[in-house]
Amino acid sequence: MYVVVEGPIGVGKTSLSRRLAARYGAELSLEVVEENPFLARFYEHPETYAFQVQVFFLLSRFKQLSALAQGGLFAPAGNVVGDYLFAKDFIFAAMNLHDHEFELYRDLYAHLSPRLPTPDLVIYLRAETDVLLRRIEQRGRSYEQDMQADYLAELTTRYDDFFRTYPGRLLTIAADEIDFVGDAQHEAELMARIHEALSANSAAD
Repeated sequence: MYVVVEGPIGVGKTSLSRRLAARYGAELSLEVVEENPFLARFYEHPETYAFQVQVFFLLSRFKQLSALAQGGLFAPAGNVVGDYLFAKDFIFAAMNLHDHEFELYRDLYAHLSPRLPTPDLVIYLRAETDVLLRRIEQRGRSYEQDMQADYLAELTTRYDDFFRTYPGRLLTIAADEIDFVGDAQHEAELMARIHEALSANSAAD
């Protein structure tokens, strides 16, 4: 079982991934965010550092997922839960890069993407911009505190567009309508929905 939780910044991907990994006894694969040496500078000067940020994320995530695959964790006997889909890199790159930089990035992505495993289920956590801003403020990462509402709104639109035609198995959750971190009943209901989706996948296989 390989399950991925996705969604825009601040929606709760890592929190849900941790709960799912604990529930199913799975290996937890978390994206490397704070180790990106260009990220803080990107938020200050996006036009200058966009390419460096995207290439670092692309290669870092590829190496991480490749290592898991080579270790056999994506074999039938192993369970993995991740808080990012490799394709998210392309979503951000299409938004932040332009002209020759985007063309170069697209070539790199096209070369690396086919080498990685496909999730059995992607859980798309979706929330409106005001909810995302509130959650970003609550988690307190200094480099995120000046995040603009327009940027988050455009990012959410691009996520919506991507998942509207996503070819794999997908479960979309309105994350602004539930508090699975602070409300035990909400968490139980969400876990039941995810379990049902995973069971349907197993039956289809």
